[in-house]
Amino acid sequence: MKTRQYTQVSRPLARLKKTALLGLAIAGLGLTTLSASQAQEVEVPGNIKWTIPFGVGGGTDVWARFFSPWLSDNLPGEPTIMIDNVPGGGSINGANLFAVRARKDGSHWLGTSASTQYPAMLDDPRVRYDYSDWSPILATPTGGVVYAQPSLGETADEALDSLTSQPVKLAAQNPTGLELPVLIALDMLGADVQAVFGMRSRGEGRLAFERGEADIDFQTTSAYLSNVTPLVEAGKAVPLFSLGVLNEAGEIVRDPTFPELPTFIEVHEARMGEAPSGEAYAAFRKFFASGYSLQKLIMVPKETPADLLETYRQAARDFVATDAFKEAAAAQLGPYTPVIGETVQRHLDDAMAIDEATREWLAEWLETEHGAKI
Repeated sequence: MKTRQYTQVSRPLARLKKTALLGLAIAGLGLTTLSASQAQEVEVPGNIKWTIPFGVGGGTDVWARFFSPWLSDNLPGEPTIMIDNVPGGGSINGANLFAVRARKDGSHWLGTSASTQYPAMLDDPRVRYDYSDWSPILATPTGGVVYAQPSLGETADEALDSLTSQPVKLAAQNPTGLELPVLIALDMLGADVQAVFGMRSRGEGRLAFERGEADIDFQTTSAYLSNVTPLVEAGKAVPLFSLGVLNEAGEIVRDPTFPELPTFIEVHEARMGEAPSGEAYAAFRKFFASGYSLQKLIMVPKETPADLLETYRQAARDFVATDAFKEAAAAQLGPYTPVIGETVQRHLDDAMAIDEATREWLAEWLETEHGAKI
């Protein structure tokens, strides 16, 4: 049975953060003044209901509760932001309800993640929402690292050689989950991956790796830093490559968290003699962009008044630029800077649009390689 949690988020750090805002660089003064002027003209709802289509304590819930006080404290009138947890269907249930019930006056927000984006991209019949009906306020990216058992090789090159000469197991959630771009990348490198689906989280996948039940695994940045780095230091895991990050030009470059690790693209070029291309790479890039570069999003209905939407975005720009936020975010989000406004919209439009040839390739590949139909 679906459980629903409705929580008002406290704002214990308000005074501290406001003090930090006084330290804004002079270069940002023009934007701050403009924001204040706009704020006098825009009526921000006193109560904002933020639908999180996941349970309490999960990654997206924790993310939303981290951002709530920052947003509230930097919006005119300091509105009360209430987290409304609506779990079920891997986030589809809550997103479907939001699509039907959300008010268009800016008082209703939605938090989404890769688990919400992927089903929409794959035309999952359960999906009743359309991202083109929503506008983004802010997005936060993440990275990821693929690693292997030392039994496959003491170095990354030795382990990669082993991946292409013998079947290897990876414990995954489902064929269309967060693992999808990783599975595509490994396939493009020539690895014979036998995915074992059914994990309830990436954490369960890591535990399977630690028990020796999986030969390879991957984790997003925060989980890798906290749970896998000690394994690497103890000689119990060998990092192979990072997924990289998208820069402003839309290019996949090295992840600043793991500057010593090559990206999947670099490994492909080194081992295959050419950059990845074709429908497989097109699919990888789409799901990498929507699932990692835009992993979590704050969305509002497209009909939300434009000046109010800009007020939300400006509030985000204001606090994201502060040292206080950067310090707090480093522990919660890693070194990745949130992306705001039209930049998010541009990348989102590109990431969510899959042409028919790529979709057909993906459907055939999933059925052939992993017995999954979409």
